[in-house]
Amino acid sequence: MGFFDFGTIFFLVAAVVIFFQLRNVLGRRTGSERPPFDPYTASRTREDAAQKPENVVSLPRKRAPGEPAIDAYAAIDAFAKPDTDLNWGLRTIKDNDPAFDPKTFVDGAKMAYEMIVMAYADGDRKTLKNLLSREVYDGFVAAIGDREAKSEKIQSSFVGIDKADIVSAEMKGGEAHITLRIVSELISATRDKAGAVIDGDPETVAEVKDVWTFARDTRSRDPNWKLVATEEED
Repeated sequence: MGFFDFGTIFFLVAAVVIFFQLRNVLGRRTGSERPPFDPYTASRTREDAAQKPENVVSLPRKRAPGEPAIDAYAAIDAFAKPDTDLNWGLRTIKDNDPAFDPKTFVDGAKMAYEMIVMAYADGDRKTLKNLLSREVYDGFVAAIGDREAKSEKIQSSFVGIDKADIVSAEMKGGEAHITLRIVSELISATRDKAGAVIDGDPETVAEVKDVWTFARDTRSRDPNWKLVATEEED
């Protein structure tokens, strides 16, 4: 009987010791345990994770069956009538420069036109150099130099642009060339050394018609276009 009592006590003590050891090892919380799996919230958790990705690189989304393809030429077709030389020319430029947009180009060309006209009148070579090709720049600078040699000055006020229409577009090798017909209004007069008006009228708004061609190397990272040819329309 004493042996039995001693054995029972021994096993009870051993059980208690083992219990506390297991509790210390398995029952301790470190703060990094996984929460119990809940099948009713698991789907929502996955959706939330999909909505708030972290450090995920997005890949191009595959077009779903029946979903219409994005028309890369939509802006061009809205700008120039389809199946015309102008439309095809603009499409060719778009193929070589995916970021090209005809309306954005025209807006930029109008700004460049005003800057070039006023820079020429003011003899601002620095501005002209950034906007003109080498050949056109040399021609403008020669005219400015000739004017300065005679002590002549141009008095000019830019009124605005009435029309700016693309008349042709093409690729020449890797260069995109776009020609515009620009109709503007300008008050301009050239004065001699004594201040007398020798050309133009300082008080009359004159209509000016120009045909200008801009070009850009589509292989270059430089997004700027430069004036490569000028012509006055009668």
